[in-house]
Amino acid sequence: MRAVRLLAVLPFAVLASGVGFAQAPPAFEVASIHPSAEQMDRATVGMHIDGAQFRMNYQSLRNYVAMAFAMRPGQVVGPDWLAQSRFDVAAKIPDGVSATHVPEMLQQLLASRFQLQFHRDQREFPVYVLTAAKDGVKLKASESAPGEEVRPGNLNVTGTGSGQGVAVDLGGGSSFTLANNRLEVTKVTMESLANVLRLMMDRPVIDPTGVAGTYDVLLELTPDDYQAALIRSAVNQGVVLPPAALSVLDNVAGDPFSNQLDRFGLHLDSRKSPLDVIVIDSIRRTPTDN
Repeated sequence: MRAVRLLAVLPFAVLASGVGFAQAPPAFEVASIHPSAEQMDRATVGMHIDGAQFRMNYQSLRNYVAMAFAMRPGQVVGPDWLAQSRFDVAAKIPDGVSATHVPEMLQQLLASRFQLQFHRDQREFPVYVLTAAKDGVKLKASESAPGEEVRPGNLNVTGTGSGQGVAVDLGGGSSFTLANNRLEVTKVTMESLANVLRLMMDRPVIDPTGVAGTYDVLLELTPDDYQAALIRSAVNQGVVLPPAALSVLDNVAGDPFSNQLDRFGLHLDSRKSPLDVIVIDSIRRTPTDN
């Protein structure tokens, strides 16, 4: 399988949760956008936030729109070419502005540099719904230092990955590692767990459990399910893989996690549900000058 390095694999729903504005949303202070270099043997794709510096690599316009609105690419409706041209973005987050505002700043960037115009709609999609057993979940509660507040996505977000695994620091002590036939998730809320799972699955994951607190979860996977989760994590981040790699997904279940989650009083139910979509009315193929 093609080698993949993920600067970060972070669902923007984590960053966007709980964000609202009484005033105009903030914008990046400085932003440069360049076409991505062609990547043959190795793909560098994903997001990196380090202090005030934001970088996004090798993403299609469809992916940028999806990230800006905390959606999966399939929830962005527009012309086919949206998934083809790829761009790198480097930008500065204004002083005093939290990383939780990155999605809104991406929206501003798409509007100003690509003249994005859109409207919202709803369409029905296959989804997985995370459910909790009637007698409660059997998860290990995370240990926190006195006074520590876990805010995934509100601190530095870094990660590395390859064909041998992915490791991501979500910030605030929260992290996940997919390696050695296991998924290990540390100090996550149920919403964050659903967002982590959706990165490695074939459809969105919804969390209506209402379970509070943060937890540590370790899920053992079969070699086939582990390989499929790795491939899906790459595909869901916009990596273009060869047909031989994608063919692995033809012979595995779309849900590799339910059997393990059952041990903890959790399950993923397959359903159809209306989800928000972004319908693109108009957008430039290339950005205005830096």
